[in-house]
Amino acid sequence: MKGFTLWFTGLSGSGKSTLAEKIKPILLERGRNVEILDGDIVRTNLSKGLGFSKEDRDTNIRRIGFVCHLLSRNGAVAITAAISPYREIRDECREMIGDFVEVYCKCPLEVLAERDVKGLYKKAMAGEIKNFTGVSDPYEEPEKAEVVIDSSTETIEQSADKIIRTLELMGYIKGSEDDTGYSQDEEEQIKARLKDLGYI
Repeated sequence: MKGFTLWFTGLSGSGKSTLAEKIKPILLERGRNVEILDGDIVRTNLSKGLGFSKEDRDTNIRRIGFVCHLLSRNGAVAITAAISPYREIRDECREMIGDFVEVYCKCPLEVLAERDVKGLYKKAMAGEIKNFTGVSDPYEEPEKAEVVIDSSTETIEQSADKIIRTLELMGYIKGSEDDTGYSQDEEEQIKARLKDLGYI
């Protein structure tokens, strides 16, 4: 089967990395080669020296996109879990990669602040941290994400099931013989979203 990129986007603490790690073994079980490009790890190894200006953030995301492009075109599944706050750059990566599935991890700011053990959101809200995405720096929500999960109301398992089912319906992975436990309503919602986006 052909390669593709699973692009997680969302604010810090919204569940991107957790879901990426949850999805990886499922895809491996389905016989796919998988690589995860986590935002923090990429910044340490691929984008060392970049700051958090818009230009530096754009450069970081373009680099991630290029690596995803190389992996995808060689038959691998590239999973990226970076905030990627700007819609224009995400769309640029979508255009370059082609086989691109965007997963928007949605979560209200107040829930993220409650979850934040480091207290970064509270510091950002108090003006102690500058250029903090979602507080003092913009985050542009995706307009046409293939999957939208709400980590404030869904369990990790529910969100992962939604992503896997979407990938099955898009033809990127083979269906499982296991019963997903999906309700008819949930199945119809996924199909309706993909139909609206022109996939089915």
